[in-house]
Amino acid sequence: MANTLLMPKATAVWLVDNTALSFEQIAQFCGLHPLEVKAIADGESAQGIKGMDPIITGQLTRDEIARGEKDVNYRLKLSEPKVRVPESKRKGPRYTPLSKRQDRPNAILWLVRNHPELKDAQIARLVGTTKSTIEQIRERKHWNSANLQPMDPVTLGLTSQIDLDLEVNRASRGREQPQPVGDTLLPAALTERLVPAPEKPKDEDQELDANAVFAKLSALKSKDKAEGDDQE
Repeated sequence: MANTLLMPKATAVWLVDNTALSFEQIAQFCGLHPLEVKAIADGESAQGIKGMDPIITGQLTRDEIARGEKDVNYRLKLSEPKVRVPESKRKGPRYTPLSKRQDRPNAILWLVRNHPELKDAQIARLVGTTKSTIEQIRERKHWNSANLQPMDPVTLGLTSQIDLDLEVNRASRGREQPQPVGDTLLPAALTERLVPAPEKPKDEDQELDANAVFAKLSALKSKDKAEGDDQE
């Protein structure tokens, strides 16, 4: 990993405020232009940036600063880091241990048979193989086709169940779901339309009218009274 300065502009702000180094020395150390360092000193640039002490971060020593302050032509040197972080490797094909490489054809055959929706690139990512090998197994042209047995790559330890499910879900997007074969139950929405709703009793549909009841009672009372008067 290349040894580079952390937060160059913040470091330049600190060096301008806390040392007697020249603009050229600070610019050379921080990878800036001398005019940019001068603008920092004049308050025209980096006004909102808080200075960062390179001594605390271990990227510059006090002795190194003192040497630069004594000699204008001295070029500051970045301190060697105490801990080196390895550079991240470029992402490539999945690495398969030597002890498991002989199982890859069986895993490829299992994927081809059980997940035909997977593309060759997806199978290659899962088990760490090449498209030519997948094509040979798919077309039964592999040199060991007669002895291949489909085996789950998760069981073989060539991939994880999470990665397999992820690739299967990706391959299934936008594909029509297979229609069920054979006798199946009808959907609930359809059965509700087919079965007629039970008829309610007429008595429940008819609501009693209180006024009508009282009117009928009054009529009966009037009739009884009239009959009594006639008898007298």
